[in-house]
Amino acid sequence: MPESLVTEQAAGLERRLAPTRTARVVGLGHKLPDRVVSNGPIAERIGVDPEWIVRRTGIRERRYAAPGERTAGLALTAARRALSDAGRRPADVDLVIVATMTPDELTPNTAPLVADGLGIRVAAFDVGSACTGWLSALSVGAAQIETSRADCVLVIGAEILSRITDPDDKRTASLFGDGAGAVVLSADGEGAIGPILLASDGSMAETITANHTERMLVMDGHTTFNTAIKVLSESTQQACDRAGVALDEIDLFVYHQANGRILKAVGEKLGLPADRVADYVGEMGNTSAASIPTTLSLLREDGRLRPGQRLLLGAVGAGFTWGAGVVEWGVR
Repeated sequence: MPESLVTEQAAGLERRLAPTRTARVVGLGHKLPDRVVSNGPIAERIGVDPEWIVRRTGIRERRYAAPGERTAGLALTAARRALSDAGRRPADVDLVIVATMTPDELTPNTAPLVADGLGIRVAAFDVGSACTGWLSALSVGAAQIETSRADCVLVIGAEILSRITDPDDKRTASLFGDGAGAVVLSADGEGAIGPILLASDGSMAETITANHTERMLVMDGHTTFNTAIKVLSESTQQACDRAGVALDEIDLFVYHQANGRILKAVGEKLGLPADRVADYVGEMGNTSAASIPTTLSLLREDGRLRPGQRLLLGAVGAGFTWGAGVVEWGVR
């Protein structure tokens, strides 16, 4: 085949595959279980003072799902609230993506159950990237909108981590909570989802694990802490560089709510004003894939998240996985 023809075909393919629309967040919602668990009973069981937990994690309480509550149920409630917020019907949805590391069963995935709960028969699948899961799902959902493969996408993060947390493990017993957060994506509306950069390092897979036998989270806290600060700081700068914005042009830094000390350390390393780094870990703990969308919803409830703001979203999780992206907020 002549080289000129190959070049012409490649150029045509590039044009066809190039994003033709802008993906936007048009709806937002979250669901936290009703049961609030303070540090007291956890501290007593692991033999520490409740304030020791606060000093090490920044966490004072977290939400635990009730015995009969399901990950799919939390995800469905968050999805319905996001759809209502967007003024969309379930019938408008083309794709449901759920990020979770705690599905109710090994199979089926959570997303088809959510779609069924909404009464729709559409494409639906789960994303497993631990605490980076929702950001990864956002990237996939945005690409579907940008390439016109979907017009309306539900992106949900949902977890019941209390069921895989060892209550006797001093390293992890106080860290995790349950909940779900969801957004609706569309090409209509205001704002824009900018570049999202994702990465992984499987050589660090043993840092955070949960096997099928014990079904309990095990974490090397020291390594996780140091690596999280490093990759969140680096990916923040990289995402801003890719988007062509400076750090001081970001209105809110919305990181995965892993640990209050990590949030503070990243802010200090990058020289970020403390009031621009969202910190809700104290009231909900680490909710893994549910963390970022739930934090966005809480920010809006508190009047801190407003249309026209520029956000930096960042996450780090087991795998080892991490990433960051820039979003222009448009939801009122």
